[in-house]
Amino acid sequence: MDTILNIINQFSDFIWTYPMPVLLVSLGIWLTIKFRFKYQLNFRFNIKNTYGGLFKKKNAGEQIQGAGSVSSFAAACTALANTVGIGSIGGVATAITMGGPGAIFWLWFSAFFGIATKACEIILGQRYRVKYEKSMDEYVCDRSFVMEHALGWKKGAVALSVCCFMLGPWTCLVQSESATSSIEEAFNVDSYLTLLVMVIFIASVIIGGLKGISSKMESVVPKLAITYLTVAVILLVMNYDQILPAFALIFKSAFSPAAGVGGFAGATVMEAIRFGIARGIYSNDAGTGYGIVAHAAATTDHPIRQSSWGFGEVFLTIIICTVTALAILTTNVWVDYAGITSSRLTTLAFKVTYGDAGSWFMAIFITLLACTTTIGMYFTCEKAVNFFFGDTRANKIAKNLYRVYYLAPIVLFTNLQADILWALTDILSAVYVLITMTLILSRRKEIFRLFNDFWDRYIPAKNAGQDVPPVTYCKRIE
Repeated sequence: MDTILNIINQFSDFIWTYPMPVLLVSLGIWLTIKFRFKYQLNFRFNIKNTYGGLFKKKNAGEQIQGAGSVSSFAAACTALANTVGIGSIGGVATAITMGGPGAIFWLWFSAFFGIATKACEIILGQRYRVKYEKSMDEYVCDRSFVMEHALGWKKGAVALSVCCFMLGPWTCLVQSESATSSIEEAFNVDSYLTLLVMVIFIASVIIGGLKGISSKMESVVPKLAITYLTVAVILLVMNYDQILPAFALIFKSAFSPAAGVGGFAGATVMEAIRFGIARGIYSNDAGTGYGIVAHAAATTDHPIRQSSWGFGEVFLTIIICTVTALAILTTNVWVDYAGITSSRLTTLAFKVTYGDAGSWFMAIFITLLACTTTIGMYFTCEKAVNFFFGDTRANKIAKNLYRVYYLAPIVLFTNLQADILWALTDILSAVYVLITMTLILSRRKEIFRLFNDFWDRYIPAKNAGQDVPPVTYCKRIE
């Protein structure tokens, strides 16, 4: 078993040391240039079309026309359930303990350019979505739908869907491990009791399908994000004298090896790049293809307007990852508690500052995040089931059976080590990234056509007061 685990870790280290960082960041930089930095620098438009909607009254302002199953914001919250999650809490801690403080710089770097990659995923989801009317009355799309309907690769699409719904549940072990370790740290509660509560809550939400999931995520995810940021910012204020040294350490360690200090063994620049980019991808999902799934169901007047959530989602995760990293660095737990990683280290940072109350808060908060992330992942895996069975009665039956299979690993496998879970997640993420990159590059002309249509025709016409028909797409399955 030790030999197998060593092979998994070595392979994960190899693909994320050179190939994946170079490919993913290169794609993000190229797309950013092609998009003229609009997704990163057109701040006013992107905020207005994402979080700006939170401050409008329901019947005030411009009403977005178009076709879809849920609102633009509800779809985004379903996607945010994946991004505002354990990756931003436990993933950041793992990045620091494995790659040193400099890993946070490379997380920022990859996320900045990853905004454009995430935008492309959303465009693909809106452009190649399918309407299932017989079995679920829902707009659906994922990598398999794009692969078949845009590229004509039906056999590859079927194989991909099987891999997604078979392997997807196992990536959720990262979530359950983070929750159980945090609860154990704070309350010394048996892991099986924590998992029982998690499974009951998750099952009660996913049984409601898209509308039940999006409704719950629309209510819960923003509250979780605001609560965490508030408590984390207070922590930083209490340790304000360590904030500037922490930033200095991040930038210094990004370009020179991080020396060993205390219990920290040290890290090379390449390790900082490898873990920063890998953990960054897991926190913001840019390049993995998950954006295709959640945003396909959104109601919007143009795919490019919905794609502004590429900025909205990644921007929020950058903020959460940053305050998490600063909490760990300013409290010095990454040095004082060597050997502890994942969400447990973040919990210790809050415990050092707030005492037992900080530990209790983080344990409960991480458990809630683990639940919302697992729910978001379920929605993604369910779309693979939908593709495989099609718009048939069998699809409805398969969805119900799949919920049992999806939750089974969380209950049955509770004692796997965090580093192995992250290594397996990295390998699976690499596969998804390669497939998503292929889809984006192969449909780049259509993506850029829609982008130019929005900015050169649609928006000028709307601003001139013209009655412009919405640009929506949907392939109906007969």
